[in-house]
Amino acid sequence: MIRINLLATERRGAKAASPGLQDGQKIMVIGSLLLVITVALLGWRFWSLREQQAEVARQIEGATREEQRLQEILKQVQDFENRRKVLESRVALIDELRKGQTAPVHMIDQVSKALPEMTWLTNMQQTGYALTIQGRCLTLTSLSDFVGNLEASHYFMRPVEIIESTVVPGEAGKGPELIQFTIRATFQMAGVDSAPPSAPGSPAKGGRRG
Repeated sequence: MIRINLLATERRGAKAASPGLQDGQKIMVIGSLLLVITVALLGWRFWSLREQQAEVARQIEGATREEQRLQEILKQVQDFENRRKVLESRVALIDELRKGQTAPVHMIDQVSKALPEMTWLTNMQQTGYALTIQGRCLTLTSLSDFVGNLEASHYFMRPVEIIESTVVPGEAGKGPELIQFTIRATFQMAGVDSAPPSAPGSPAKGGRRG
């Protein structure tokens, strides 16, 4: 009777199959490790992107708050500029009114100071700052001095025009002949801001006004 040892054959087959099984296990372990590493990298990348997104959102929020703050400051500056312009216009208006109120006083005062001796005024008409003066004097020199004194006062724009000058007989035909004149001058308030220098040698005595 022939006996066959099957156990020995199975043991040898199991030993032969063991190396192949170990290689498969190694591949599975390596694959598992790679999968775990990949998942970990993806998780870290996802977390990093979330952090970056949160940081960008915080920066945008901060920039928005800063923009709103700057807009409030710009609005306050604009309001200040508007109030400043309104105040400046009011000051200019008050100054203009003040000058307008003092203009006639200075005008009469300067005309009076510019009158030479033996010169009389018979009429004065004012239209705005334009002044038409009528009067009489004894000589053309007096008339020339009067015009020169008005121009030298710096309260009247140059030139002061002599519109008319005619010779008329004296009163009742007995007195000396007189020169009747009409002059036109434009008053300027610039002279009010600073005292005009006195013209050397020019007469500044006031005469009679008829």
